[in-house]
Amino acid sequence: MPAEHLPVARVLPLLGLAHLDRPFDYLIDRKLDADAQPGTRVRVRFSGRLVDGFLLERLAHSDHGGKLAWLERVVSPEQVLTPELVTLARAVADRYAGTMPDVLRLAVPPRHARVEKAEPPQTPEWSVTAPEMSAWEAYYGAEAFLDALRENDDADPGRHPRVVWQACPGEDPAARLAELAALVAATGRGVIIVVPDQRDLDRLEAACEPLLGDWCVSLAAGLGPTARYRRWLQVLRGGARVVIGTRSAVFAPVHRLALTVVFDDGDPSLDEPRAPYPHPREVAVLRAHQTGSALLIGGFSRTAEAQALVDAGWAGDLVAPRETVRAAMARIDGISDEDRRIAGDPLARSARIPTIAFDAARRALDEGHPVLFSVPRRGYLPSVACERCRENARCRACHGPLQMSDRGELACRWCGRPELRFVCPNCGGTAVRALMIGDKRTAEELGRAFVGVPVVTSGGDKIIDHLSAGPRVVVATPGAAPHVDGGYGAAVLLDTWAQLDRQDLRAAEETVRTWMGVATLVRPRAEGGRVVVVADASLAPVQTLIRWDPVGAASRELATRRELGFPPAVTMASVDGPSAAVLAFLALIDLPAGAQQLGPVPLPPGVRPPAGMDPRDGIERVLLRIDRSRGRELAAALRAAQVLRHARHEDTAGIRVQIDPPTIG
Repeated sequence: MPAEHLPVARVLPLLGLAHLDRPFDYLIDRKLDADAQPGTRVRVRFSGRLVDGFLLERLAHSDHGGKLAWLERVVSPEQVLTPELVTLARAVADRYAGTMPDVLRLAVPPRHARVEKAEPPQTPEWSVTAPEMSAWEAYYGAEAFLDALRENDDADPGRHPRVVWQACPGEDPAARLAELAALVAATGRGVIIVVPDQRDLDRLEAACEPLLGDWCVSLAAGLGPTARYRRWLQVLRGGARVVIGTRSAVFAPVHRLALTVVFDDGDPSLDEPRAPYPHPREVAVLRAHQTGSALLIGGFSRTAEAQALVDAGWAGDLVAPRETVRAAMARIDGISDEDRRIAGDPLARSARIPTIAFDAARRALDEGHPVLFSVPRRGYLPSVACERCRENARCRACHGPLQMSDRGELACRWCGRPELRFVCPNCGGTAVRALMIGDKRTAEELGRAFVGVPVVTSGGDKIIDHLSAGPRVVVATPGAAPHVDGGYGAAVLLDTWAQLDRQDLRAAEETVRTWMGVATLVRPRAEGGRVVVVADASLAPVQTLIRWDPVGAASRELATRRELGFPPAVTMASVDGPSAAVLAFLALIDLPAGAQQLGPVPLPPGVRPPAGMDPRDGIERVLLRIDRSRGRELAAALRAAQVLRHARHEDTAGIRVQIDPPTIG
């Protein structure tokens, strides 16, 4: 018998098919009346089979003209899907031409029955005290930003500011973000802080613990499903007001959310690998707009996407005066013809480690400080090129990059096919040379150059997080450099051309981000800190580092992308898959007026093929772009095409649709 009050349940089945991405109505049996509340997990029968779903709302009557099926059961009475998450998930799905069930799989962790039934942890006594915020005084606009955060007024969205924070070199971002979290938490409101990886999360957790205690929880995949769900429930039930974590933490169900932070938004670790591929920065922007909460996007460098928010007037700038930046940064040198030290070294431009770099390293070691050598890749000889013309060595089967093993054998990095007899298609050469020397080979070279000095490597599966002060040589890949007490005495950036020469939209931006991440670990110029970039000093990324001007670099990058028609100046979508499937999908798209189609072309090198596909299958890519103001129209057109494709059961070939893909090629 139906429930007496509001007997209709509007349920979203978790089917993942575009044409079924909508709620369906079911009758609620009187026995399930108490447990069947909005936000609960339920089971319903759909096309003859039981599927999971979320109960979105209860209604007195259904718009459906036919007979309604019964709600099979309530999986759990826990109301895990809040109204705010429902609205956010729908907005993210629409923004990325995806389905709401796919977004909810990212936002709501899988259920663990024993965790739900366990006695919830006792809510800690409210004792968060607003910390000293004097360190923020170094930034223009910080006083107004902090005053707005102190205001405990949820009814006035205008008092919830949005800023892009440009951290000074040598800044301790974990300490600054922990201060912001404690400042907001002291008013009884919630905070979310998203960082790229576990190393960043560990440092942030250590900074938050003395200020926030049990009111702060961390959410990351490394916790394991049980521990993660336990902490997620703690947040949902109001037992924690501050959430720190990696990508999916941006969806955390924090009560009275007042501030969302995304730090280092250009880090590739924040690129979501699962459909519909939402970036935490964009989710945070949508959530800030939806809830009227404050937003901070920060980093040592700046992305074009963050700069676009500033240029549009949607976010403000939080930057330090130039004199403060200059005092905090190390001395930075590039390779310049005007420098007498370079003129006196005839091999400076061709040598992998020129004399100027050795001199800087030797001086720092003599003064008792560690030296950091940053190399682009890990391993021994990861990539190779033709010895005669320096053309990248490619696989003859799939055009993937060839790599050399420790035993000197060539094989394709993509398909694994061995290359027994290499012939360069450009010049006919048959010999290869190392394109980039990895950290292990570099460590061997430096061990011979600095006899008696300990050499430490950090990268790949062996990452060292922290080292004590003292003379040693550290060889690390990007993002794996250990933090050192007092900072490094010097840093040398090697094989820079391998980063600058990449055929990728974000090559220059990513290079500047990587270099600034290394340079900020070095002691200030006044303390003898020095960074040597083994690259031509006249190059724009090198000049950005020398002047420490990430804002100017982001502005120029954004202007270039506007001129060329690349994101974020436009909304761009990629459609990847086998040629026949891509062409069939394009025929289903009703492109809005003004949209452009680029391609199809072979999938660019370095872009992973869609899941379950072999790169030798002839994967192609088509790019679609439209003015940014009409991006939602393009997303809607792509979603409508997906609906047709799934309704016609044309999804067997498999394609991948991404809005603003991280790699365009």
